[in-house]
Amino acid sequence: MKRILLALALLLPGMAIAQSKPNIIFILSDDHAYQAISAYGNRLVQTPNIDRIAHGGALLTNNLVANSICGPSRATLLTGKYSHKNGYTLNEKTFDVHQETFPVLLQQNGYQTAWIGKLHLGSLPIGFNYFNILPSQGHYYNPDFINNNNDTIRYKGYVTNLISDFFFNWLQGRDTSKPFFAVIGEKATHREWLPDIQDLGAYDGINFPLPSTFFDTYDTREAAKDQDMTIDKTMRLAEDLKVHQPFGLQNYEQDKPRLQQWLQKNYPGRTFSEKELKEFYARQGEYRRLDEAQQQAFNNYYGNKITKDFDEKKLSGKELVKWKFQRYLKDYYATAKSLDRNIGKILDYLDSTGLSKNTIVIYASDQGFYLGEHGWFDKRFIYNESLKTAFAIRYPGVIKPGTKLDALVSNTDWAPTILDIAGVKAPAEIQGRSFLPLLKREPVKDWRKAAYYHYYEYPEPHHVSPHFGLRTKDYMLARFYKGVNSWELFDLKKDPNQLKNVYNNPSYAAIKQQLLQQLKALILEYDDQEALEIYNHSL
Repeated sequence: MKRILLALALLLPGMAIAQSKPNIIFILSDDHAYQAISAYGNRLVQTPNIDRIAHGGALLTNNLVANSICGPSRATLLTGKYSHKNGYTLNEKTFDVHQETFPVLLQQNGYQTAWIGKLHLGSLPIGFNYFNILPSQGHYYNPDFINNNNDTIRYKGYVTNLISDFFFNWLQGRDTSKPFFAVIGEKATHREWLPDIQDLGAYDGINFPLPSTFFDTYDTREAAKDQDMTIDKTMRLAEDLKVHQPFGLQNYEQDKPRLQQWLQKNYPGRTFSEKELKEFYARQGEYRRLDEAQQQAFNNYYGNKITKDFDEKKLSGKELVKWKFQRYLKDYYATAKSLDRNIGKILDYLDSTGLSKNTIVIYASDQGFYLGEHGWFDKRFIYNESLKTAFAIRYPGVIKPGTKLDALVSNTDWAPTILDIAGVKAPAEIQGRSFLPLLKREPVKDWRKAAYYHYYEYPEPHHVSPHFGLRTKDYMLARFYKGVNSWELFDLKKDPNQLKNVYNNPSYAAIKQQLLQQLKALILEYDDQEALEIYNHSL
């Protein structure tokens, strides 16, 4: 018997190596703020299953993104490069899938790979044995998915549950002789924050406290004043907060003539049956997709309760803004509830099958998000709430449970870290760096002291001026350009909420020069030519 086993080991060395490698699951949510997670200190809302990952491994307290919007963050995950190098600086563009991405390298080294859920890169992915992805942002209810055959199929149900189901189906049908890597790309908690029916009203009993910066006047911060992302003016009562929002086919008859005119213009000579008209109508927009049972549940909650409450209160001014804030957080957290519940299902499955012993589980969000800080929702700015994102990782036998990592980590580091875990050498063009040694508490003398950032999207959808800058442990420096042209500097020890721009304060002159030199060094290191040209021209 020993001779037979020895012969098999000699004949199949690749399989022996592959089987010894860990499986890796990367759960990537959308716009899930770190301050919304109980492992990060939220005491009003619990996220027990994300916490399981953090408590069983490590929680990163300074995980920073390179460009705080959805698609570019995913492009950085795939490439380990900043937006100006991977070519995906803005949402709703087409990502170049033919550049080197780390899943391809994992495939070449014996891994089975999958991406399920939101990708949002305008192209079908390469480097995955299996994918079933949402078109663009996707929908919460009865969503469409695009599979490996480029077939778009609509599925009945709630998106977070469906994503988990697809993952389990793929996992059960995989080749068990090989390790696997899978991205579970969640839609939650993206705007317009539609909870699962069972979670409607889950947090109606909580009166969420206003952030201390909620009524920020943006003094000394021109770009912050110039944005269009406030709960007060930008957040919509109907589309975002579901006040007087029609659901399902409620408005079909009154919208039918306009729909027919549009179809006649775009499909001349074609006749549509009543069934086809309704099917086409139901595919347009988030709320029309609801079936009769879903529509009834939404009408009962948002129509009979929330809209009625709104109408009765007849609010205006600051009281209206406060009401909108409460509704925003209640829907946001209710949407996140299903996200955490499904993460629990995944963790339970790994435990029940024994896979948890050799499976790394990572939870992260694509970027941070504002939950009323500065009066905002959304992200984009280099300020803390949108710059910093959640990241927890569980690696049995390697990362000590309860580890907290305070070092400055960039999402450009995610790809090389995964490659390092898999025993695959990172390509030279990757701009990030593996932080696995930090997770293992190994000494790393030359780890970064400053993280680089560059945001581009302007003027739509939120009129945030493009900017680049850096963040150190104690300071943040940024250069805004296009819409607003200005420099900002914040002392994070004295001003953690980033309210007072001290760039022109004489007492910070020496620190400012030091940070300016650091910023230029990072621009040169990462070869950001657009930023360099702007940097070299004084205001």
